[in-house]
Amino acid sequence: MLFCVAATSLYLGASLAVSLFDHVPPAGVAWWRLLGASAVLLVLRRPWRRTWTRRRVLDACLFGITLAAMNTLFYMSIGEIPLGTAVAIEFIGPVAVGALGARTPRAWTSLAFGTAGVALLAGIELSGSAAGVALALAAACCWALYIPLGARVARNGDGVDGLAIGTAVGTVILTPLLWSAASEALGSLWWVLGGLSVGVLSNAVPYGLDQVVLRRVSTHQFAVLLAILPAAASIIGAVLLAQVPSVPEALGVALVATAIAVRD
Repeated sequence: MLFCVAATSLYLGASLAVSLFDHVPPAGVAWWRLLGASAVLLVLRRPWRRTWTRRRVLDACLFGITLAAMNTLFYMSIGEIPLGTAVAIEFIGPVAVGALGARTPRAWTSLAFGTAGVALLAGIELSGSAAGVALALAAACCWALYIPLGARVARNGDGVDGLAIGTAVGTVILTPLLWSAASEALGSLWWVLGGLSVGVLSNAVPYGLDQVVLRRVSTHQFAVLLAILPAAASIIGAVLLAQVPSVPEALGVALVATAIAVRD
């Protein structure tokens, strides 16, 4: 149930972001997303009230920087290729983490199905946007790092407070790279508000829920649970963005989804 809520919120935010791309570059929308999430999490959690060790702060910062990079690369990819396709390609990251964590025949079979689906989708999109595929694969690498780093923050007992600090640090670190694109939103208050709303929907809500779940499941179990996201993204992309997948694209997403059915 938590994953259903998280997935819906995550891709409602992504759909809103895509609607902003006509006015603000994807990298700029990603920055407003990070700022919105940081502001909400810092106000709600006020993590400075806790006692922090140097190790826990470092863990939270590494987690936040990885998350910020993943978000930015993903938004740049969905500026080039459909939402559902980008999520399915990005999914190879958590599938690989799940397989390496379990190390069983079924886990490796899951990885094989996921890889086949991603390869099919990437082959389809290379003719249209090789850059979009490359950006989605780069986001996949960040997603693979996000899982163990997020688990470490959760098991430190920092949870959403660690997410708040990490997101704020990631926003600051990426500001010099993204501000030029982000500043284009200043032409309209609605664009700014839209970008901030994306942060609440796509970061604060789903990643906050992630921290709740990561305290209760293992890293490879969490990675496999994330497999529901490609299907959710395809459905929301079709309904809200009219990005109806072709038959080969649907097959690619189905192969990724099959990775769930054969997992441990």
